[in-house]
Amino acid sequence: MRRPLGILGCCPVLLPLLLLLLQPGARSVPHRLRRQPLGSGFSGSHGAADSACKNRPLDLVFIIDSSRSVRPEEFEKVKVFLSKMIDTLDVGERTTRVAVMNYASTVKVEFPLRTYFDKASMKEAISHIQPLSAGTMTGLAIQTAMDEVFTEEMGTRPANFNIPKVVIVVTDGRPQDQVQDVAASARTAGIEIYAVGVDRADMQSLRVMASEPLDEHVFYVETYGVIEKLTSKFRETFCAANTCTLGTHDCEQVCVSNGGSYLCDCFEGYTLNPDKRTCSVVDVCAPGKHECDQICVSNNGSYVCECYEGYTLNPDKKTCSAMDLCAPGRHDCAQVCRQTDGSYSCDCFEGFTLNPDKKTCSGRTWSRKYCQLVQLAYFLYGVGEVNLPFTEIRIHSHQLMLDMSLCHCQITTSLSPLFMNIPGFVADYGEKRILEDS
Repeated sequence: MRRPLGILGCCPVLLPLLLLLLQPGARSVPHRLRRQPLGSGFSGSHGAADSACKNRPLDLVFIIDSSRSVRPEEFEKVKVFLSKMIDTLDVGERTTRVAVMNYASTVKVEFPLRTYFDKASMKEAISHIQPLSAGTMTGLAIQTAMDEVFTEEMGTRPANFNIPKVVIVVTDGRPQDQVQDVAASARTAGIEIYAVGVDRADMQSLRVMASEPLDEHVFYVETYGVIEKLTSKFRETFCAANTCTLGTHDCEQVCVSNGGSYLCDCFEGYTLNPDKRTCSVVDVCAPGKHECDQICVSNNGSYVCECYEGYTLNPDKKTCSAMDLCAPGRHDCAQVCRQTDGSYSCDCFEGFTLNPDKKTCSGRTWSRKYCQLVQLAYFLYGVGEVNLPFTEIRIHSHQLMLDMSLCHCQITTSLSPLFMNIPGFVADYGEKRILEDS
């Protein structure tokens, strides 16, 4: 800035010219917003760095003005611009998807995001687009993009894919509707808007529809003849350095490229902390976050279910069932096992006493009479369980004789009523019975 002052000092004849340029009517438009032809900074050629650049995936919608003010030959220039833009993009179902809309007083979706995934098909479709010829309803076009194009049914990727939604509006006139409010709604919905003005385009309208910063989202060219030179500028914009790939991010676990910036994410089982950079293990066993019936055990970001003692995990790996702790081999009770909630206790048959070890039982010494009766029931029917030594049994005129020593005995099944005519016989039907001493 100092050199021009020095020149004026030695060449006072330049002062009137400078004052003329500074008249109030003169325009002062910053950087990319200036009404001047594109210079060398907008060259259509790509350097080595550009050719090596792979643009990030986008859901990209072109909205082109085909009102009466756009002459047929100028509209053809717009189609050339679209084709050259597609040449710079990494087009595909999993990369950048492209849609084209054509508008005047009405709006026509030439093809949505889901239609073409190769450059040749897109360029062929673009070559057949015809102008609509009347009116400039830019707000209506942006609203249609929100309602009919940026939907999953029409090919927009779901929000959790983090694919930027981008609109490039190309117009040469002043909108004839309320574009400011519609554009604000689109930006609020996460749509990034670039506004390209040509020739007679209203600069203020471009500013109110474009995203911030305006210096990076508003472009102006003098004629349609040079609009194709904007392709290199958009290529540069869409090929912003991938911070995640370069490793210059500060994410603790996962870096997700997001336009020219990035977002941090976490591995499964972790959650992003409020600082938006670091991650913490998710308490997967917190109430309401697991499906375990009894015990939840955290396991490397996931969880497994377990059961309380005395229960076993069911095949669904979530619910629990009580074990049959009194099944053979699962307890150490000498006589009776009684299951309780998740455990068991030992008991004894009637006439026996549980020992201090809470497992074994002590019995009694029985008389000869009752041991004879028990042995008779065992001998005739085999329905009892008696551990008695005996030497001989004789049956004669309903008199029983048994030569045995005193013994311990018990009946574990009911005895037949056929023995009720035997003097001194005692039976208890339906239950096991311990014979009392005489």
